[in-house]
Amino acid sequence: MAAPPWPPVPRRGYEPRKDGCLSRNYVVPYDFAMAKAKNPIPEGFQSLTPHITVKGAANYLDFLKRAFNAVEVSRAPAPDGKLMHAHVRIGDSNLMLNDDFPEFGAPPIAEGHWPLTLHLYVADADAAFAQAVEAGCTVTMPLADQFWGDRYGNVKDPFGFNWAIATHIEDPTPEELKEREAKLFEGGHEHGA
Repeated sequence: MAAPPWPPVPRRGYEPRKDGCLSRNYVVPYDFAMAKAKNPIPEGFQSLTPHITVKGAANYLDFLKRAFNAVEVSRAPAPDGKLMHAHVRIGDSNLMLNDDFPEFGAPPIAEGHWPLTLHLYVADADAAFAQAVEAGCTVTMPLADQFWGDRYGNVKDPFGFNWAIATHIEDPTPEELKEREAKLFEGGHEHGA
C-alpha cells in the first residue's frame, strides 16, 4: 500500500486548533500496513531522554556541536525554518529539542532561567569545561574535585540552560562520604552555598 501524504493534509471543513495540538483533521490516515515495533524503546535510546524547548533551536544545535561535540541525528524544520523537532547525541546520550511555537498556543518559556541542569559525564572534565567556556558558556561554579568523587563544575550556556560537567575520579565508601559531608558542613556552610 502507498504511504499517506506527508505532511498531513487537512480535510475540508475543519479549522486548525489554536492550542497547538494537531486536530483530527490533520491526522495521517494510516490505512496501510505498518511494521510492529520490536521494542517499546527505540534502538539507541534509554528510558528517559530530555526534550527541551528553546528559542532559536537551529542556532542552539550549532552551539551544542561547538560546546559539547554534539552529533546531529535529525532535524525537522517547519516551512518558516523553525525546528519542529531535532535530535542530537552527546557522548552516548540523546537530547531532543524544538523551537518555541507561541503562535500555536505554547505557554511562555522561562527563557534564561531554566529550572533544570543537564549533567554531562565526560572522560576529561577540564577539557570539556574549557571547550564549553570557549563556545560561550559562563562559569557558575568553577571546576573542582568534589567530596562525592567527581571533578565537577557548572556553566550556563548562552541560551540559558545550566550544565554540570563532570568526570568521576574516585569511588568513596559510604563512610567516607558521610565523613566528608560532615567536614564540609561543620564550618556552618549551608547546603548549596
